[in-house]
Amino acid sequence: MFAKPFRVKSNTVIKGSDRRKLKANISAAFPALSADELSELFPNKEELNIVKIYTHKGDAVTLYVLHKNPLFFEVEKQLYPTVYVLWRYPALLSALRTWPPVLQKLIGGADLMLPGVVVPSSGLLDVKQGECCAVTLVNNRAPVAVGTAAVSSAEMQRLGMKGRGICVLHTYMDNLWAFGDKSGLPSLPYTESEVQVVNSEECEAEDIVEKEEVKRCVEEEQSTNETVADVACIEELSLAEEEENKGEKVNEEEEKEEQRTSQATMDALLLQCFLHALKSKVKKSELPLLTSTFLRNHIFSCCPSGKQLDIKKSSYKKLSKFLQAMQQQHNLVQIKELTKGVESIVQVDWKNPVLRSFNVPKETDVEATPAQDGGEGESLYHPPEITTLYSVSARLEPLFLDANRSYVTINPTLCDCLLEKSEYQEIEFLKWDDLFSRTLAGMQQCYQVVFPGHPPIIKKGHIEPIDISVASRGSNKKVTLIKNLEVYGLDPAAVATALQHRAQASTVLQPIPGAKDKVLVQIQGSQIHQVGNLLLDHYQIPRKYIQGLDKAPKAGKKK
Repeated sequence: MFAKPFRVKSNTVIKGSDRRKLKANISAAFPALSADELSELFPNKEELNIVKIYTHKGDAVTLYVLHKNPLFFEVEKQLYPTVYVLWRYPALLSALRTWPPVLQKLIGGADLMLPGVVVPSSGLLDVKQGECCAVTLVNNRAPVAVGTAAVSSAEMQRLGMKGRGICVLHTYMDNLWAFGDKSGLPSLPYTESEVQVVNSEECEAEDIVEKEEVKRCVEEEQSTNETVADVACIEELSLAEEEENKGEKVNEEEEKEEQRTSQATMDALLLQCFLHALKSKVKKSELPLLTSTFLRNHIFSCCPSGKQLDIKKSSYKKLSKFLQAMQQQHNLVQIKELTKGVESIVQVDWKNPVLRSFNVPKETDVEATPAQDGGEGESLYHPPEITTLYSVSARLEPLFLDANRSYVTINPTLCDCLLEKSEYQEIEFLKWDDLFSRTLAGMQQCYQVVFPGHPPIIKKGHIEPIDISVASRGSNKKVTLIKNLEVYGLDPAAVATALQHRAQASTVLQPIPGAKDKVLVQIQGSQIHQVGNLLLDHYQIPRKYIQGLDKAPKAGKKK
């Protein structure tokens, strides 16, 4: 289902009532998941998103995403866990075991066929037709695929383990897995009972192979040699798998070490911006100061040039935890909850030795780009340089050969290029201004867009402005529509996310009919002011390239 890229229709934050309903549905669909495990899977204070997508075949699928990782997906009102959930709770689903080489076939979009299933000596698990199942490998308990049973386990045995076993919906390394953090396949060992079953299977297989080899040796020597060669190949395959597993463990350790280094770097940057903001930005008259305002207006503005501050990539993960650490460890600030759920800085110790010994860096950005405004992990946006140009056509090319005086003498070439037939006998020379105005009038207008670090892009015609408009939906509902963001190198999904945080309203991406590779950003309500502030202040798009700002409602006079 997700072997090919899918299209995102909408991405919204789930409501409290919908979150409770989702938990109840998951608990009913997967009884093996305890209440504590369900609460651990969906923390109440963490933001959970509903992402609606269309697969390459046009199927409508709903994803439930936490921390950028899809946890469950819903198809035709049926919930299925992703591999990210199954790696945490591998016993959540009944699983069929297969060989590692089969995994590549599953990733390519194939279903699991019964000849590739490894049958334990204790027999297959009791599986009903249509039941949600997982697929694991013989050397790893971590599931690599999710699907539905094509037939029941009893029917599998009756068919002699031939035919389709599991209709695969989602696999490790498909596009749904790539929608998350792309973490590698963990190595989960089997339990002792499972290991004994695997060992007994291998012993029985070896006994059968030995008996067959004896018979074949008696009957035909050539067949024996082929069997020995097959055994050698299996041994080489197992050795290669062991080396691959060792390599994966080394890569995991390296990734963990890189993550620790990255967190330490982000912690140092956060502390530097925090001390800089206290020493040079915050004034005593501003106290008490909301922690959210302190982050947005002071800490981000102290981020050094060329760096981007993202608290979620630090070891603290949240601003509140960092401020608590600064209060408990250094007594730099005093934090209080003046209103329910809203924390404020009520006191700053400017005489603290840590703050007094801090030296303010010389060069910092006037305003650093917060990760929340443009989406987490987004690179710093620089507006393009736009210059109006005129391309020289083949007809006017002779005009630019030589002319260097105050007046240009009209030669046959200029006469043919610039003069009307009625002017052939009347005009013998032109001033430079007149020459240029006539020349430009005969040329085709185009424009040049230059993005930092990329070659210039020249296109014919006039550049399309970013169009902002307000439309009515239903009886008394309004939505704001934004078009032509792609012309200026803006990602519509990132703009939609930024507007969603700024305006606290839902956003939707819609394709524009008749326009290839262009989408429309729709945000609930009349949000022209918010859109204008985002484009002008954050993305620094010149006002002349934005159309529709004059449609914003004007503030009424106070009575």
